[in-house]
Amino acid sequence: MSYRAPVEDILATLRHVAGLEQLVADGLAPELDGGVTEAVLDEAAKFASDVIAPLNRIGDQHGSTLKDGVVTTPPGWKAAYTAWAEGGWNALPAPEEHGGQGLPALLQSACTEMWNSAAFAFALGPLLTVGAIEALHAHGSEHLKETYLAKLVSGEWMGTMNLTEPQAGSDLNALRSKAERAADGTYRITGQKIFITYGEHDLTENIVHLVLARLPDAPAGTRGISLFLVPKYLVNADGSLGAHNDLRCSGIEHKLGIHASPTCSMAFGDKDGAIGWLIGEENRGLACMFTMMNNARLNVAIQGVAIAERAYQQALGFARERRQGAALDAPKGAGMSPIIVHPDIRRMLMEMRAKTQAARAIAYLVAAALDRSRREPDAEKRKAASERCAILTPIAKAYATDIGVEVASTGIQVHGGMGYIEETGAAQHLRDARIATIYEGTNGIQAIDLVLRKLPLSGGEAVLALIAEMRAVVAELEGANAPGFGRSAARLGAAVDSLERATEWMLGSIGTRQAEALAGATPYLKLFALAQGGTSLARKALASRAEDNGADDVATARFFAEILATEAPALELAITEGAGAVEDAAAVFAA
Repeated sequence: MSYRAPVEDILATLRHVAGLEQLVADGLAPELDGGVTEAVLDEAAKFASDVIAPLNRIGDQHGSTLKDGVVTTPPGWKAAYTAWAEGGWNALPAPEEHGGQGLPALLQSACTEMWNSAAFAFALGPLLTVGAIEALHAHGSEHLKETYLAKLVSGEWMGTMNLTEPQAGSDLNALRSKAERAADGTYRITGQKIFITYGEHDLTENIVHLVLARLPDAPAGTRGISLFLVPKYLVNADGSLGAHNDLRCSGIEHKLGIHASPTCSMAFGDKDGAIGWLIGEENRGLACMFTMMNNARLNVAIQGVAIAERAYQQALGFARERRQGAALDAPKGAGMSPIIVHPDIRRMLMEMRAKTQAARAIAYLVAAALDRSRREPDAEKRKAASERCAILTPIAKAYATDIGVEVASTGIQVHGGMGYIEETGAAQHLRDARIATIYEGTNGIQAIDLVLRKLPLSGGEAVLALIAEMRAVVAELEGANAPGFGRSAARLGAAVDSLERATEWMLGSIGTRQAEALAGATPYLKLFALAQGGTSLARKALASRAEDNGADDVATARFFAEILATEAPALELAITEGAGAVEDAAAVFAA
C-alpha cells in the first residue's frame, strides 16, 4: 500500500491544537489567511503521494552506492528531488531576502511530515539543508550569505551537519578535528567525521558542509569548538563552481534502515587541508550549531510522526483486506471475516492511531511556539513562547520518535507473519524508524535536557503554565458532559495530577538530588507526553465535535485517555520512588 497524506487531520491539528487561526488573528502569520494553508497542504500532499511515495520501496531495495568516490542515489531519486526543488518546496520557510518564501515553521512542519511519510530517506537531505540555511542566516558573514544562501534556498545546493567523530559520539568534548588559520582569512580543516547524512550524493552539484573543529589555541572542551563552512566545490567570485575542495567521502554505512540515505564517513584535509570559512566567532561554534540542531530536533520529531502515520495507514489497509477467522457475531458457515472486525486488531489499530495523533499534536505545538518566539512583537510574550518551545522540544523529539518505533512494530504485528516478510513493506517502517530515537541527541539525552535545563526556566513557572493549560482542557471536558468521551476527563485529570506532583518533585530534586532526578528523567518525559498528548487530543475532539464532524476525534481522544493515559500514575511512582532501584543496580554492573 502506498501513502495518502492525512490532510484533514493535519489541518484539524493545526487549527484546534497548535492554534493556527489564533496565530493569524494575532497578526503573526497573515500570509496564511484566505485559504493559503489549505492550498499549500493540498499541493504538498499531491507531490508526496504521487511523486515521492512510489520511490520509498525502490530506495530501500537499491540503497545508495559508493564507487570511486562517487555516491549514486537510487533510480528516480535525482529526478524527484529536482522536481521537488523546482516546485519551491525547499524555499518554504527560508528568508525572503535570499529567495525564500518566509512561511511559518508550523506550515513547514506539516509539509515536512508529508515528505517523511512518503519516503523517510528522501526527506533527510532537505531537512539538513533547512537547518544549514537557518544557521548560516543567523550567524554567517555577509560574504557567506551572499555566496551560498540563494543556492541553498533554491535547493540547487544541499547542506550537511558534520559533528560526530569516531571517538566522539554525543560527547563533543572529545572532538579532534582541527582548523588552522590561513593568511587570507580562511582556515584549513583536517579530520575525520562519521555518520554524516547526505555527506556525498548526486542530487546537487555542490554540497555545503558545516563542520565543527578546534583551533590550535582553543580552550578545552566544548568551549573551544568553532564552526566552519566547508564546500565540496569552492565557489568563484562570479558564483560559478571552482576546484574540488580537499575533502572526500571515505565510505558509506550499511545500516539497519534508511538505506537510500547515504550515511557517510568524511575525510577532510588529505593534502593541504580543506578550505573553510568561519561561521560566527572563534570558539563559539557550538552555539551556532545549536541553531541548526534545535531546528533538526523538531524535524526529527516530525519524522517520528511521519513514519508512524505511514505504518498506521499500511496496517489499516491490510486489516481491511486480510481475511482470517470469523467475526464473533458472524452466522454459522459465513466464512472468514476481515481481521479488522476482531477486537484485538481494533485495539492495536486504535493504539497506533491515538499515539500517532498525540505525537503530531505535540510536534505541532512546538512549531507554533517557535513561530511565536520569532514573530511576537512583545518581548514578554516572545520570552514565554521561547520557553514553551524549549520545554516541548525534547518532549516532542523523544516521544514522537519512540512512538514511531512502537507504531511501526505494532504494524508488523497487525500483519502477522506477513509483516515479518520484507515484500509487504511493513518491516521497512520499523527499520527506518529506529534511527530517529538516536540521532540529533538520543532520547535519553532529551530527557536529561528536559529535566536539568528546561524545567527550571523562569523558576519553574514556564512548565507550570503548560500544566495549567492542560487543567483547563480537563475542566472543559468535564463541563462538556458529552457521553461519547466516557471517563476521559477523570483519566486525563489523573494524568495531569501525576504530572504536577512529579514536576514539583523534580524541581525540588535537580538542585540537591541530581542523581535521583536523572534516574527518573526518561519516565518523567513520557509522563509529560501522556498528559500533553492526551489533553491535546481532547482539545481537538471538543473543537471538532462543536463543528459536528468529530466522531472519529472523540473516539481517538477517549481511547488515548482511557487506555494509554492510565499509565501516568505508575510513571509518577517510578519517578518519585524509583531512584533507589536504579542506583542499587550499579552493583550488577560492577567490574
